[in-house]
Amino acid sequence: MTVHDQDPYSQDSLDSDPEETGEWQQSLDELVDAKGHGRGREIMLSLLKRSKELHLGVPMVPTTDYINTIAPENEPEFPGDEEIERRYRAWIRWNAAITVHRAQRPGIGVGGHISTYASSAALYEVGFNHFFKGADNAGGADQIFIQGHASPGTYARSFLEGRLSEDQLDGFRQEKSHAPHGIPSYPHPRLMQDYWQFPTVSMGLGPINAIYQAMSNKYLENRGIKDTSQSHVWAFLGDGEMDEVESRGQLQVAANEGLDNLTFVVNCNLQRLDGPVRGNGKIVQELESFFRGAGWNVIKVVWGREWDDLLARDTEGALLNLMNVTPDGDYQTYKAESGAYVREHFFGRDERAAALVKDYSDDDIWNLKRGGHDYRKVYAAFKAATEHKGKPTVILAKTVKGYGLGPQFEGRNATHQMKKMTLDNLKTFRDAMHIPITDAQLEENPYLPPYYNPGPQDETIQYMLERRQALGGFLPERRSTHVGLELPGDAAYALPKKGSGTQEIATTMAFVRLLKDLLRSKDFGHRIVPIIPDEARTFGMDAYFPTAKIYNPNGQHYTSVDRELLLAYKESPQGQIMHVGINEAGALAAFTATGTSYATHGEPLIPVYLFYSMFGFQRTGDAQWAAGDQMARGFIMGATAGRTTLTGEGLQHADGHSHLLASTNPATVSYDPAYGYEIAHIMRSGLERMYGGEHEDPNVMYYITLYNEPIVMPAEPEGVDVDGIVRGIHRISVGEGEGPRAQLFASGVGLPWALEAQELLKNDWGVIADVWSVTSWTELRRDGLAADEHNFLHPEEEPRTAYLTQKLQGAEGPVVAVSDFMHAVQDQIRPWVPQRFATLGADGFGFSDTRAAARRFFKIDGPSIVVRTLQSLAEDGVVDRSLAAQAIQKYSLHDVNAGTSGNAGGES
Repeated sequence: MTVHDQDPYSQDSLDSDPEETGEWQQSLDELVDAKGHGRGREIMLSLLKRSKELHLGVPMVPTTDYINTIAPENEPEFPGDEEIERRYRAWIRWNAAITVHRAQRPGIGVGGHISTYASSAALYEVGFNHFFKGADNAGGADQIFIQGHASPGTYARSFLEGRLSEDQLDGFRQEKSHAPHGIPSYPHPRLMQDYWQFPTVSMGLGPINAIYQAMSNKYLENRGIKDTSQSHVWAFLGDGEMDEVESRGQLQVAANEGLDNLTFVVNCNLQRLDGPVRGNGKIVQELESFFRGAGWNVIKVVWGREWDDLLARDTEGALLNLMNVTPDGDYQTYKAESGAYVREHFFGRDERAAALVKDYSDDDIWNLKRGGHDYRKVYAAFKAATEHKGKPTVILAKTVKGYGLGPQFEGRNATHQMKKMTLDNLKTFRDAMHIPITDAQLEENPYLPPYYNPGPQDETIQYMLERRQALGGFLPERRSTHVGLELPGDAAYALPKKGSGTQEIATTMAFVRLLKDLLRSKDFGHRIVPIIPDEARTFGMDAYFPTAKIYNPNGQHYTSVDRELLLAYKESPQGQIMHVGINEAGALAAFTATGTSYATHGEPLIPVYLFYSMFGFQRTGDAQWAAGDQMARGFIMGATAGRTTLTGEGLQHADGHSHLLASTNPATVSYDPAYGYEIAHIMRSGLERMYGGEHEDPNVMYYITLYNEPIVMPAEPEGVDVDGIVRGIHRISVGEGEGPRAQLFASGVGLPWALEAQELLKNDWGVIADVWSVTSWTELRRDGLAADEHNFLHPEEEPRTAYLTQKLQGAEGPVVAVSDFMHAVQDQIRPWVPQRFATLGADGFGFSDTRAAARRFFKIDGPSIVVRTLQSLAEDGVVDRSLAAQAIQKYSLHDVNAGTSGNAGGES
């Protein structure tokens, strides 16, 4: 007995009038008998829709039968020459497999993946021949997210098109040893900058990035920057890949935004890397329910045309029932066995189903194909997807992993790891693909079987090229030309250079004020895309709401609770701010899409993603790596940075290591500025690097950490060392007086502690210290490494000197370096400091407490710097060793309650 017997999901709901219910059921039976299943389904769908309008609480059906969504009678006519397309599809299959096989030859052994493309060839080829629009298409290009492991198929197609040579195919996975003709293993735009557009092999990132690419396309259109109404985003995904959190975690965004310019094509070959995706279940049905529940249009392509007659004759539903109840593990086994096995173990479980194939030979049964290998079925699905409006579409196409490669590959658990074929495998595969290559050619060297390309004059290749020409040119293709930008002038950067007067503000607020002026910059500001994961008020960015507005393609159809306030929440289709919610993964995907718009659409956008620094590289490091691969340009602002600045928040909010994580990404340029004027110069240098047209490497992301601890921001000093700010270090205070000397390095919020230590050293111990603002530990390290490598490889040339070493020429005394990050951040520059070098840092987990107490605990505050400086001077024999002990006692260094460095303010 259920708690509520009218619960529509209840298995035992009560029927108050069974007799009347029977009459309705009889009417439905008679309708189906008279007009067929199709008409019966139409009536039921209309009743379900009507029940929704009447608020009856009846759920829409989350899954349908395990058959094709599009009935045979509703399939459109196939517009191409299927025989010709099948012919060169076989050539592509062959060349793709041979590319991987030859890469496994003795002495090379770099491998690859054969079976993924084998299962999805028809899916790609229907797209390339009839749907995917190239860059020269009058309505704009499509964006194709190609499944990473299927890259050999894309290379093989380009080989037939004349875009890649045999030598390049032989350089698969040998980018340096086969230079200049080596090609990467997977879609890597940074490694093939005129070819690949989207990196997808880190599974799960393709789906989420495709969603935000489609969103970015709509954003460009709604904001009047470019008409993208004809551009479509296609994401090719694996059914195993759909288990990644990122694969499913943003489906509702695509539905809520009405991204009908987006189609997911899920290659349901029922296998992940080691075995079945759902051995005991049905992944197609699971995904159908999941996507439908998220608000997507779902199209299933389960069975090929050979099943149409069987299903039409299945009047009692016996075959349909077998299809519905058979688990994926069995379907996988069927394709690894034979027609006789399928007859006995599939059809044979119901005599009515067995009767349907009694006149079929075992070969006929074996030839019953899955829908993802049927050109007509796939074409019908693609066409329906592009014509569906108001929702994104997912196509669930059932295939066989390793399809066409022979019985040693097809459906085997190990097929993903299989990288080469035996001579017999090669002959069987050649025969199946009808490749005009002789036994003698294969036997000559089974490690190097020949590729096949009949040449550009062949009528089949001509047809192939004509199809691409009609659709707007070759794909994949990446173009990096874009409209010119007029970068902001001096006026846009003026405010931070004035300082804050007597007002205390944090670097976050200094940045927000700067960004506000950049947003107002004529002919430039509209290209800035602020991206915020639901922390705008924390960062003081709610000031943008009334003017820049929050992007929402649906507008704002409610009355805002704060409508009377000056900083009211305001949504608009023309809004500039991407407010993605509590969603760092989505924010990074939005950053990637907008930050590569210069290449995807030829229209530069400058994403400025502001977030809790702790939740940046730590949480989305893989996505940031992919953004670097895709050559995204923009600014990543790590707010509330540092291990001791975020008072009261605790361990999981205390960032003491993001700069180390950021340093691992070669495309990331990291800064930890202390003052507003430093931020202004860094931002300006970043924009000039990305879009000024003079830097050799504009494809970078600037990571800038910001703090919420307010201090008085000094005005920019006259003659400030701008080059030093940009390159990583400049001196802000020269110690005056006579006595032992030292050099204090600090970054970000640590600079006031160093200035405090400078004063204490002079007043209490007679030590004169210079204070340096290290705006980038990482850039100093990279410069040092570059100098070292040059000297290593060019021993006969004049040695280069690292920039940091140059800056320290003439600086006296030991160096003590500190920041609100762990020791290893400061330790990055150790090899290029000619003096004695010591670091202080906040290692370990953070915790909740006052700033002063936390800094005293980690021994990074002003008095701690003093003690470490005295120790270094003693180690150099300049002062007595007892001074350090005296200082520890004087400042009560072991008492966290004695800490004084920092304030209790928390306003941004």
